Amino acid sequence: MPRHVLSDFHLEKGEILEILDLSERIKLRLGKYGDALEGRTLIMLFELASLRTRISFEAGMTQLGGHAIFYDVTGGGFTRGETLEDGVKVLSRYADCIMARVLKQGDIERIGAAATVPVINGMTERYHPCQNLADLLTIREKKGRLEGLKIAYVGDGWCNTANSTMIGCSSVGMDVAVVCPDSPRYSPDPEVLSKAEERSGRNITISHDPAEGVTGADVIYTDVWVSAGMEEEKRERMEAFPPYQVNSDLVSHAEPDCIVMHCLPAHRGLEITSEVMDSPQSVVIDQAENRMHAQKGLLFWLLKK
Repeated sequence: MPRHVLSDFHLEKGEILEILDLSERIKLRLGKYGDALEGRTLIMLFELASLRTRISFEAGMTQLGGHAIFYDVTGGGFTRGETLEDGVKVLSRYADCIMARVLKQGDIERIGAAATVPVINGMTERYHPCQNLADLLTIREKKGRLEGLKIAYVGDGWCNTANSTMIGCSSVGMDVAVVCPDSPRYSPDPEVLSKAEERSGRNITISHDPAEGVTGADVIYTDVWVSAGMEEEKRERMEAFPPYQVNSDLVSHAEPDCIVMHCLPAHRGLEITSEVMDSPQSVVIDQAENRMHAQKGLLFWLLKK
């Protein structure tokens, strides 16, 4: 069976660190990686458009000597009513790897079950593992380590980026605080939270007080208040989240050398202010660049194992 990365739970601590080491070597050109995936093909399936995911994967595959093909599967189908499974079985004969960005976790699981080549989750409503690999690469670059650091995720604790942050960061020994409104709709899914804690052996704290939640944080992380597929909830979310804006006052409660992250796209003046976004503490653009490098490491790891 091929090795898939369908969620953050599919990567153990040692594997995450191995991928990060590879990503760092490839980024710093500490080896001959320019033709590492020569003759290899990545097929990218998109049900949801994305600037960074598409371009970072395509550029990364090109820089490793391979080729990437984009295909739009809007609506969840292929052509003339073909099933998802039939399409994926055929694509497995054409390519060496499939990356899919789809709305439902159930669909990425179906793709993984049908594929005979590695499948990468490029984002679902449940998980965003490639983003977390880039986040970890960025934190390690800026802080020199991961173990023992505290990351405070501020905003929607139920969303995919929050899930991946809880799972991935706790897996490598970081302390995680999710700072969110006091509502089951915006707090972490109890099942994901419990599984992440059990797997890592670390406690993940939930705080509804922004200042208290970021106290002692080495990293503050935020994301949009209205994620894809949640547009009908926009009015309610815009009322719930303003106290959780990442601004200079909130950042002042964290460690003095705290770095600030955002997975982009950012809505300046909502979840994060321009003052913070453009401050020396912001590593947002470096973080976005590292999407490409982390994905190069992941592609090399999956295709060269």
